[in-house]
Amino acid sequence: MRVLSGVQPSGVLHLGNYFGAIQQHVELQGPPGKPEQAFYFIANYHTLTTIHDGARMRELTRDVAIDYLTLGLDPKRATFFRQSDVPEVCELAWLLSSCVGRGLLERAHSYKDKVARGLEPTMGLFNYPVLMAADILIYKSTVVPVGKDQQQHVEMAQDMGASFNAAFGKQVLVRPEWRFSTAPVVPGTDGAKMSKSYGNTIPIFPAPGMTEKQVFKAYFASIKTDSKGVEEPKDASDTLMVLYRLLDAQKAAEFEPTYVKGGVGYGDLKKRLSEAYIARFMPLAERRQQVAGDAAYVEGVLEEGAARARAVAKEVMAEAREAAGIVVSARTHA
Repeated sequence: MRVLSGVQPSGVLHLGNYFGAIQQHVELQGPPGKPEQAFYFIANYHTLTTIHDGARMRELTRDVAIDYLTLGLDPKRATFFRQSDVPEVCELAWLLSSCVGRGLLERAHSYKDKVARGLEPTMGLFNYPVLMAADILIYKSTVVPVGKDQQQHVEMAQDMGASFNAAFGKQVLVRPEWRFSTAPVVPGTDGAKMSKSYGNTIPIFPAPGMTEKQVFKAYFASIKTDSKGVEEPKDASDTLMVLYRLLDAQKAAEFEPTYVKGGVGYGDLKKRLSEAYIARFMPLAERRQQVAGDAAYVEGVLEEGAARARAVAKEVMAEAREAAGIVVSARTHA
């Protein structure tokens, strides 16, 4: 089994990233000394669909690495690297794009949703599923942890891999399977899926120096609710309760009967949410500062991970070129 997943450095990582991806990534790491069982990458090429600021891109890429290392990623148990450190992924994306029909990409839910929300329909955004398929297929990944909204992209990777193998008559690319996290959809402050693109996020780590009162005001006070009064019964599946279960499942279970029956207001639950968030993530803030202060360590982890990942990618790419009849100089790809 090889687990593969990536995260975009398109903004400050948020609770949707954590509960929808990072938490599961940490849990799926291999045993000590087996980093080849889990490949996790920082998807900076994908982020070019939304960020065109080089300095900002470099800063956010480093921040993602720091966050992962703070939250439990162990470079002895997982291969962690930047997408851009493995150039073969873009080469495979071109070979795949030569085998995939336009209709498949036009059916991508994520593309249509982002365009509907006002993002510019660039070719990078349109071709996003092809690059994602290359990310998955070039490492012969078998398990891809995703949120529910990304399931279709893994299914498209399955189709593209099969199309490539059929087109060139050789079984080069391995079929991957998707796996949902325990929180496949994490709601944002407006009730929609939490996403940097939608501006409805709660960051994993509070900004440095924030007081508990500031945390509540900045992240929880504005969560949208309906107009039900204090004494009215509430919905146990609303945004507030979903987030509370994620942040503190035990306390949420204890509180839920009272919430459903009525007798507490939304403001009370928002305060409980803020307290659970502070208890869970504020203690990690000091650890994050320590990781951030050791730039050589962070870069070393990424370089070592890239070396392992590229060794696999080179082998798969050589097989793909051979199948497609692409001839290159041995010196060029040494």
